[in-house]
Amino acid sequence: MSKKLILLIGAPGSGKSTDAKLIAEKHAKEISAYSTGELIKAEVQKGTAIGNIAKSFVEKGELVPTQVVVEMIVDAINKAPTSVILLDGFPGKEKQLQYFCDYIFNNNKIEVISVLEIKVSDEVARKRWIDSGRDEAIFENELKSYKGSLAEIEAHYDEKNVLKVIDGERDLDAVIADIDTYLSGVCTSI
Repeated sequence: MSKKLILLIGAPGSGKSTDAKLIAEKHAKEISAYSTGELIKAEVQKGTAIGNIAKSFVEKGELVPTQVVVEMIVDAINKAPTSVILLDGFPGKEKQLQYFCDYIFNNNKIEVISVLEIKVSDEVARKRWIDSGRDEAIFENELKSYKGSLAEIEAHYDEKNVLKVIDGERDLDAVIADIDTYLSGVCTSI
């Protein structure tokens, strides 16, 4: 049985991690949710071979190489207890998109069924980020990085008719309801 993958993308502070967590909690028997950053942290903490590779980059403040991140993601997807997986925060860069798409294309056990983009203005994202006690300089770097590849990522998934843009500026309950309604249309198991 192939795993059905839903990618959740959005600017830092868009609320995508909260959205993913709430959707997975609501559909615990059908959907598993993973965050790219949390997967990396978990592998580093466990001291696995791939975690040790990632740790060497993290300790230097460098990005973990795309192929290492993709291996972690694919491993988590394959081990997920559900057939539908919600992945938060990947791909964030065009290079990641290309590598991931090539990998998935050659893997008949994982199918990307949807990409949800949680869209918010820069001002809303910045306010949410700072209100949560995080550093504004980090926000600016992450936002610049996200926006640098967004057009290519949107175009790629729009061309495949799997991109759905969700207005993330609304009340959290409204955003979750919108995501839920959309997912029930693309996932027969929900």
